[in-house]
Amino acid sequence: MTYLWLALAFIAAAVIAGVIFARQGAQPGETGKHWKAVGLAFAALAVLTAVFDSVMIGMELFHYDASHILGVKLGLAPIEDFAYPLAGVVALPGLWMWLTRNRKQSSESRTESRLKGLVPQAVLASRPVSWINTAYPFAAAMLLTTREIDWVLVVGTFYFLIPYNLAMYGINDVFDYESDLKNPRKGGMEGALLQPHLHRPMLWLAAITNVPFLLVLAFAGGPAAWISLTVSAFAVVAYSVAGLRFKERPVLDSLTSSTHFVSPAVVGLALAGAEVTPGLVILLAAFFLWGMAAHAFGAVQDIEPDRQAGIGSIATVFGARRTVRLAVVLWLVAGLAMLATPWPGPLAAIIALPYIANCAPWWNVTDTTAARTNVAWRRFIWLNYGSGFLVTLIFILHWSLTS
Repeated sequence: MTYLWLALAFIAAAVIAGVIFARQGAQPGETGKHWKAVGLAFAALAVLTAVFDSVMIGMELFHYDASHILGVKLGLAPIEDFAYPLAGVVALPGLWMWLTRNRKQSSESRTESRLKGLVPQAVLASRPVSWINTAYPFAAAMLLTTREIDWVLVVGTFYFLIPYNLAMYGINDVFDYESDLKNPRKGGMEGALLQPHLHRPMLWLAAITNVPFLLVLAFAGGPAAWISLTVSAFAVVAYSVAGLRFKERPVLDSLTSSTHFVSPAVVGLALAGAEVTPGLVILLAAFFLWGMAAHAFGAVQDIEPDRQAGIGSIATVFGARRTVRLAVVLWLVAGLAMLATPWPGPLAAIIALPYIANCAPWWNVTDTTAARTNVAWRRFIWLNYGSGFLVTLIFILHWSLTS
């Protein structure tokens, strides 16, 4: 089978799924806008694919058998490489529209409606747009250390991609229900508004989908892995559940949130048996500062609904202006810290600049205008993808230099 036929199979399945999902999930008059957005998204992904694949092929990390491709290329990337981003951009938006559309609950069959509503709401609650933010650190840490793909890497990556996010965000949406009712951001890309009858099923689903993976990963590692997995799981639970609620303890909330994203990398390093070096410690510290800045800045937009719900956060206590300035400083220090890491780590210092540029215009924001920072927060979500692209290029360079 040629790469072309394999690619066409993916595209055909994606088109069928995308059309079906889009028709079922779209509101009247949205279809045209939907496909325009799909076109723009594919254009952006095509550019990234051309650059990213050309770099990897140019470094001879892999190659294609000329007899199995058409020979048409963009840069060094064969045209077949663009089938997979095309398939994703056609199918996933339609799936998202279907998951987020309003569904009328049938009072005649309450049990059945719960079963039907749980899965799509669970997917929505897990923030699919952010799945990569936790899976990537784990996979990169393991792969760069072991330089091989084994079952532990596959299982761990899948765990930190979906079940981990389901627990982290699903538990949060259950215990934040009262404040989420006052938050206009909830009910879409930035979090589900879980109905009370789904709260207990969501908690059970989080437990059922997480505990087996934690046990398997613990079995695969030693004491270092056990400790890092315990810290990671505890941070997920402690951030939201009643009685602990670290998210309502200023500063500790940002520390815990950052742990959510750094701990997968630490787990990956522990499972891979990585050597602890000063450079590695500095890199993880920079990553941790980045996570704190992200949480602090994200909390600014929720000052009003959090105060109405009686929730304390780093932003409600410090105020919008001080919190924004703190976030800028943390991103700056994170970038400067990367300059102290071994080459090519210093290249990552430049990644702090887009975040600072996105946050700095709100330097003098007030508590009454804090909600407007949501515009910058939405840009932040997409900045993560661009940053991930640049980090991957740096990892590829590191791989080639140390091979």
